[in-house]
Amino acid sequence: MSSTGDAERAATRARTVGQLRAGEYRTRSVKEELRENLVARLRSGEPLFPGIVGYDDTVVPQIENAILSGHDIVFLGERGQAKTRLARLLVGLLDEAVPALAGCEINDDPLAPICAACRARVAADGDGAEVVWIPRDRRYGEKLATPDITIADLIGEVDPIKVAEGRYLADELTIHYGLLPRTNRGIFAINELPDLVERIQVGLLNIMEERDVQIRGYKVRLPLDLYVVASANPEDYTNRGRIITPLKDRFGSQIRTHYPRRLEDEIAIMDAERTRFAEDGLHAITPGYMKQVVAELTHLARRSSEISQRSGVSVRVTICNWENLMSSALKRAVRLGEREIAPRVSDLGAIVASTSGKIELETAGDGSEDKVLAKLVQRAVLTVFGRTFGATELEEVVAAFQAGLAITVSDTMPSSEYVRQVGEVRPLLGAVRKLGATDAASTAAALEFVLEGLHLSRKLNKDVQAGHSRYRG
Repeated sequence: MSSTGDAERAATRARTVGQLRAGEYRTRSVKEELRENLVARLRSGEPLFPGIVGYDDTVVPQIENAILSGHDIVFLGERGQAKTRLARLLVGLLDEAVPALAGCEINDDPLAPICAACRARVAADGDGAEVVWIPRDRRYGEKLATPDITIADLIGEVDPIKVAEGRYLADELTIHYGLLPRTNRGIFAINELPDLVERIQVGLLNIMEERDVQIRGYKVRLPLDLYVVASANPEDYTNRGRIITPLKDRFGSQIRTHYPRRLEDEIAIMDAERTRFAEDGLHAITPGYMKQVVAELTHLARRSSEISQRSGVSVRVTICNWENLMSSALKRAVRLGEREIAPRVSDLGAIVASTSGKIELETAGDGSEDKVLAKLVQRAVLTVFGRTFGATELEEVVAAFQAGLAITVSDTMPSSEYVRQVGEVRPLLGAVRKLGATDAASTAAALEFVLEGLHLSRKLNKDVQAGHSRYRG
């Protein structure tokens, strides 16, 4: 516990059932706990899901309603839409810690134990039964649904070792509990629920409705206290299975997630999630227009008829593309002995590896993926260029090229060479400054963006040779 207040609370916590009973603790269900803590957070104005971008007006209000209604939730959405992260962040709405009987495998409430071992302990020790406090992060359980999961994994099984020790098969103490009972009084998340075979889904029906489990036909009923969250891809995408209707009916709310709808949100997620390394002696420059190009590429892919929208285009595409773009710029700076790192348009070839495999084409063919990606890159650059410069804003630059100017660029060319070329053409200097270029690396990036934008606008010609591109009028 990090704060002094937390330490003081820990020191005054009850250590026995008697102390707990004499204090202010009261038994609450997990749903009551989540509901009360959500109400407190709404009153204080604190964000429900810090770090989640783009869901404030869509997904988050639905989650709030579901919690206030006491509904279990199934998140429905394509890959890379933060479904698992949303489930994990619900832990923040749990109490800092809750009491449980010491040694209990299923986190029994000291004032209302449900397993035979704990009932026997309380009967024997009375108010002296030992109490431990379970922090909120240990009250979350998660399982990725796979076809090989068994009822024993989720609910439990008779433990042959305990039987061999002399216990009777009908004895409740012979049970080896599964994941669900071990998450009692907490949140349990099942990722990719349709991948569970139907007979296992049937085994969850009692959990979802009656809130109890039955193990191997024994007359053992454990009234578990659980908040269940599941995630699933849309049924028209996953061919591996479906959520059976009776189980789907038991989830109080089905909440549809989505990809970022605004470019700014896509960029914010990209900035927050990308991997960062310490670059000794190097200064990374991240031009806003290049971030827009990378994010725009993903948005265009999500609207492209050539790309399967059933499988989706994840935000991970944006994140990985930006990481590869920056890596290409880093590699150049290291080789050329430069101190600044700035990605250029000529670095966009690096995103092929980080995009391939993350998109699925509607029609497959040799080299078709590279062609589709190349077109998307060009459209992304042109779109961002059109937002940045007006139709007639660069007429003087175009006139200079029509008068015989030609500029050569390359992903291996030193930034100082770009500075030299810009300095010889006054109209280019103004365009570069508009993009915020203040040093050699950002000047090189800005110049390439301007030239490629003019070429894609059909105002300049471009000759591509091995490792170089030459722009002319």
